[in-house]
Amino acid sequence: MIRQAKGRTPRRPHKKPSSTQKDPVGVYCRVRPLGAEDEECCIEVISSSTIQLHAPEGFKTNRNGEYKETQYSFKKVFGVSISQMELFEHVAKPLVDDLIHGKNGLLFTYGVTGSGKTFTMTGSPGQGGLLPRSLDMLFNSIGPYHAKRYVLKTDDKNGIEVQNEVDALLERQKRENMSFPKPSSSRQKLDPEIADMIKSEEAYQTDGLDEDSSYSVFVSYIEIYNNYIYDLLEENQEDAIKPKWNGGGTPVRQNTEFIPPQSKLLREDQNHNMYVAGCMEVEVKSAEEAFQVFWRGQKKRKVANTRLNRESSRSHSVLIVKLAQAPLDADGDNILQDKNQVTVSQLCLVDLAGSERTGRTGAEGTRIREAGNINQSLLNLRTCIEILRENQMCGTNRMVPYRDSKVTHLFKNYFDGEGKVKMVVCVNPKADEYEETLLVMRFAEMTQEVEVARPVDRPICGFTPGRRQRNQAFKEELSRKLDERGGPIDRDMHSVINHLVHSLPSLPSCELTDPHDDLTLPRLIEALQNRHRIRQLMMDEYNNAANRMKSMLQEVESIQISKDDLIHEQNGKLVDKDKIIQNNKAEIERLEKKTRMQDHKIDILQKTTKIYEDDKRSMKYELETRDQRLQREQTDKRRMEQRMHGVVTDTQHKWEKECDRRVNAMQLDMQNKLWVKDEKLKQLKAIVTESKTPGRPDPPPRQTQPQRPFREDRLPAKRSASPSPVPTVTPVRPLHRRSRSAGGEKWVDHKPLSSLDLGTVLQPVIPNAIQVSTPSEKALSKCDRYVLTHQEVASDGEIQTKLIKGEVMKTRGGGQAVQFTDIETLKQELTTVPRRKRKSSEGASASGDGTDGAWTDVETRCSVAVEMRAGSNMGPGFEHHGITKRRKP
Repeated sequence: MIRQAKGRTPRRPHKKPSSTQKDPVGVYCRVRPLGAEDEECCIEVISSSTIQLHAPEGFKTNRNGEYKETQYSFKKVFGVSISQMELFEHVAKPLVDDLIHGKNGLLFTYGVTGSGKTFTMTGSPGQGGLLPRSLDMLFNSIGPYHAKRYVLKTDDKNGIEVQNEVDALLERQKRENMSFPKPSSSRQKLDPEIADMIKSEEAYQTDGLDEDSSYSVFVSYIEIYNNYIYDLLEENQEDAIKPKWNGGGTPVRQNTEFIPPQSKLLREDQNHNMYVAGCMEVEVKSAEEAFQVFWRGQKKRKVANTRLNRESSRSHSVLIVKLAQAPLDADGDNILQDKNQVTVSQLCLVDLAGSERTGRTGAEGTRIREAGNINQSLLNLRTCIEILRENQMCGTNRMVPYRDSKVTHLFKNYFDGEGKVKMVVCVNPKADEYEETLLVMRFAEMTQEVEVARPVDRPICGFTPGRRQRNQAFKEELSRKLDERGGPIDRDMHSVINHLVHSLPSLPSCELTDPHDDLTLPRLIEALQNRHRIRQLMMDEYNNAANRMKSMLQEVESIQISKDDLIHEQNGKLVDKDKIIQNNKAEIERLEKKTRMQDHKIDILQKTTKIYEDDKRSMKYELETRDQRLQREQTDKRRMEQRMHGVVTDTQHKWEKECDRRVNAMQLDMQNKLWVKDEKLKQLKAIVTESKTPGRPDPPPRQTQPQRPFREDRLPAKRSASPSPVPTVTPVRPLHRRSRSAGGEKWVDHKPLSSLDLGTVLQPVIPNAIQVSTPSEKALSKCDRYVLTHQEVASDGEIQTKLIKGEVMKTRGGGQAVQFTDIETLKQELTTVPRRKRKSSEGASASGDGTDGAWTDVETRCSVAVEMRAGSNMGPGFEHHGITKRRKP
């Protein structure tokens, strides 16, 4: 059994974007005539490629109230007086030419509801639209080269099966005997609504048709309703109610039960082309038959009556015309049974439903849902066009959302470079349609900027061109010669017999005049014997010639067989050579691909190396900068360490002296207290002793007794004259007390990361504050006051801290601003180290710094020494414990 060959649409080879030629999407504009002459018009045709939109009265486009006029350019603008034939010649005729030459095409009409899209695509009797004219031109071109029905037939995977004529004949007889309706014939009476669509003088025919191929045309008609795909040719309306049978032979539905049409699915074939799975494809042999099939599906299309259109399309309709082209064999008589040589091209004619506003159409219920789905699908088409334009103009690689809608998903291959794309924008010049028309114009202007890759030419068959004509000429010449000769067998036999008869010797006279005639019969017998002998010689010669001819034929046959063997051997060698060539080509392609990949990797490595070098230079510069900063910081650190070492040494010396002074003062104070107690005990002892000797007179009063209170009152004053040194406190401005920051106000405490911790006892503490290293609007919006801690080097080389305070205020624009009010300065000072040289009383009184004790001056020591009584043991002790004598160096 011979396996059936399948044809498929050739996959277009992917090329680099730099070498692929691209064409922009062809956008045309057609203006519909006004319904009434007195209606206001908002569209004016300026030239053959430009139109201008005028804003109607009462519609202001600018804020200043002025009217704005906008112009839009198209590839071609068709005014109200343009005919359907002129529109077809500029728009659809090139697509039909490409279809016949093996290239795909997409043509769709776009516009608002009631703008004339269906009329442009379908037309009316006497004014056929783009669809019937395309079918008419297709069949006018391929009419003499039609393949017989069912020789080429479609499969369920978007491919074409090739059958021989015997199988096609059996299938035709099988379908004729079945109960299915027969395909429509061009001789049948057409529907009066579609009769006389095209006049005979308006017929077109393409040039450059491949006459060495046979053609078959398949038509499918679908609609996209509520984003679902339905087959309009699947079954007739009267066949919608029929019983369904299961595998056991029992009906699963009753005859009265309505079976709704099932939606179809979109699938992707092995060449990554989208198609409608399970869609019915009808083979047609004439334009009338094709249009009859289209009209049968058109009656099932969803239409409804709205306020703006009496027959408004509620779905997107798609007529797919598929042309299968199979080359003839070397004899030019039969179709070549090779699936790789069959080319399939298709033309999609799309009538998009118009965008509409439910407020103007008066839609409600189901019509609102239909309008929403229509607008959503058109919006997704606009989104895909916008992303395609952005990717091409900006060099981006955004994903195009083809799958969001069935319309864009079905035709995504065309925008990827599988064929030409053209769009006819239909507009209504009525003033009421101005806003919708403006949106349509913007979409059309954007669509023109999208470029689609130009489809490549189909591969050419390797046979000699002109095979069909030579075969036809040979058949005509053979028929003519047979007719002239009246039959080759009888005429040849009669001429051979006449030649043989004339080659024999003539017979003598056979008339007998006398019964005793002995001469006539012997002469006749001799003549007959002579003729028999000649006949025998001729038979021997004929047999010899036949044997020679037979041997010659055998020799020729052996030579032919040897030549056939040689040819077969040479063909085998050619096949081997072809395999070697193919392997070499594959190896070359692999090496070229590997070379391109290596070049790409080299480019990437070079770019990466450049990036690394730049990073290396930047990091080296940053490292040098950080080294310099580190050196500066180390220098500052050493300087700070030296300074702090001096400060620590001075402070240590100061506190050592202060501790010694305090210890001496404490010892002096305790010595004074002990001396006072001893004096009191001595007086008490003297009183007790005197009371025990009554005969002893009272001693006279001492002269120094009145001075005792003076000494007792003075000495504590002198002892308390050397208090501990009062620590230096940074003066605070009376305008801003620290309690103000501790109140209910909230502060932003801004302390930069570069601030140094000085380790001072007094530190600014701000309660209820948000501490930040960098101020932000979020932090400022939560607080009322702001304080910045700033450190700088004072004139004396010490670090002083400034607290810059301000108030946070809200700006008119909704932000935050800080208004600085005053500055507090915190400064640390070191007390000077006193010299070890003893100062005189004048110098001490003049300096007034209070660094020496009260016992260091001579006057104080003399005053204390004068009050001591003679013979008292406390004098030397007092003098020893009061001031430690210093030795001279």
